[in-house]
Amino acid sequence: MSHAQNMKMLLRPMGVYKLDHSYLAAELECVGAAMDRLETELERVQREMCLTTARREGLEQLARLFPGKVTTEPPEQAAQTLMALFRISGDSFTCQALNRTLLGCGLNARVRETGKVNTVEVSFPDVPGIPAEFERVRAALEEILPAQLLIQYVFWYQTWTQMEDRMLTWGGAQEQDLRWDDLEKMVE
Repeated sequence: MSHAQNMKMLLRPMGVYKLDHSYLAAELECVGAAMDRLETELERVQREMCLTTARREGLEQLARLFPGKVTTEPPEQAAQTLMALFRISGDSFTCQALNRTLLGCGLNARVRETGKVNTVEVSFPDVPGIPAEFERVRAALEEILPAQLLIQYVFWYQTWTQMEDRMLTWGGAQEQDLRWDDLEKMVE
């Protein structure tokens, strides 16, 4: 129900006003239309001011707090990344907390302590070889992880045994037009 209809419904029982085809009716329609637009705008502002529901301006403004770390597309991923970054606090630098933050930021990377002071290993468990867009991921990781840490990147590839288990032969690889890089990254 529009605001104009609501106002007319409230005034009708009084029986004093001509609410159909009169100056007052037109005025109520005009005021009601303005209130309808205001309600729509307030709903948009309310949606954009909450991180879990924001889809455009709210995400863009919050992303400005973390230059270069957050892209606003897709909106769901941007919201998850911002939530992960906002969770970082003074006690967020355990491996478990860092891994949660990286996961929340959409980075498919895992941090592991090496046993050496101020040194961690970062691996990409679901990605064989060097991940696509590694430089972008590396820059994001180095901004999220504490500055005093030395980061050692660890990459993994398929072994000969794994290739043999997949019954790949050189002839089969040539038939599939596979290059060496493709063979190294073939995983189940």
